[in-house]
Amino acid sequence: MFVFGELILAVAKILNMFLELYKWVVIIAVLLSWVNPDPYNTIVRFLYSVTEPVFRPIRRVIGHRLGPLDISPFIVILAILFIQSFLVGSLIKLGYRLGGG
Repeated sequence: MFVFGELILAVAKILNMFLELYKWVVIIAVLLSWVNPDPYNTIVRFLYSVTEPVFRPIRRVIGHRLGPLDISPFIVILAILFIQSFLVGSLIKLGYRLGGG
C-alpha cells in the first residue's frame, strides 16, 4: 500500500500544480481582456484558446443576466479553488492514510 499512497500523493500534487497554473492563466486572460490586446499576438491567441472552451458553457448558462459584466472567469476561479480544496485535499489525506509521505 506504500507505493499506492505515494502514487496518490504524486497525482494530487500534479493536479494541484496544474490547477494553480490554470488559475493564473485565467487571471492573465482577464487582465489582458481589459486592455484590448492585438488578437494576432501569439500569447493572446494561446490564452484565448485555453480559456474560451471553459468560459463558453458558463456563459451559455448564465447569459447576459448581469449586463455587460462577464462573471465566467470568476466562476471558473471559484471552481478551481473548490477542486483544490475538496478533491486535492481529499487525495492528499488518502495518500497519507495509505502510507505515503
